[in-house]
Amino acid sequence: MEIVAEGVEATGPHGPLLRPTSLRVRCGQLLLVSGEPGPERTALALVLSGRLRPGRGTVRLDGRADARALRRTVAIVDAPGVTEPEETVPVRDVVAEGLDMAGRRSGRAAVRRWLSEHGLEEHAEHRFEHLPVRERVRMTPALAVEDRRTSALVLDSPDRHGGDPAHWYAAALHQSERGRAVVVLCSPHSAEKLDAPAARMGDDNRGHDDASTIRSAAAEDAS
Repeated sequence: MEIVAEGVEATGPHGPLLRPTSLRVRCGQLLLVSGEPGPERTALALVLSGRLRPGRGTVRLDGRADARALRRTVAIVDAPGVTEPEETVPVRDVVAEGLDMAGRRSGRAAVRRWLSEHGLEEHAEHRFEHLPVRERVRMTPALAVEDRRTSALVLDSPDRHGGDPAHWYAAALHQSERGRAVVVLCSPHSAEKLDAPAARMGDDNRGHDDASTIRSAAAEDAS
């Protein structure tokens, strides 16, 4: 599977949201895309997942411009104000909702089992906002792929939570190594700290190197 964005732009009620951006990502690839904090990152996530129609440009899934197929295939992970979990609810409820939305069993036993399998059982009763950053950035993509149709992930600004970027990089790498296409939207500073290649918003990145072949020592230590 391959997703190719060609010159995609988006405009909101108050002006431009997304500068012309082109990129290519395939199954088994992890692509970092750097840009300054703000709505541009989320706009790109929405465009890549078929949830926002670009004002200009196209997004093609295996050569076809099919927004419905993109929505089935691409999950947006932890996007501010869009898919981020409700901070005040218990972690167990976040898991139950995620499993239910994925069409999986979401009763108490299923939630306990999922938390145990992911080493999160000690956090079950904690409010989601109190979940340590390292666990949050690992949990949200793992929950997104419970939907068996999901073969691509867009992680929106995991670095906004602070902590070591190697933690979310390791979680993203884990998903790409399982054959999924993974895009992470982050700051230039985070990409530099990881010493990983990064595409840039507002550029034509279709010839960008495959970042999934880069294993930084920091990411390996965090996995």
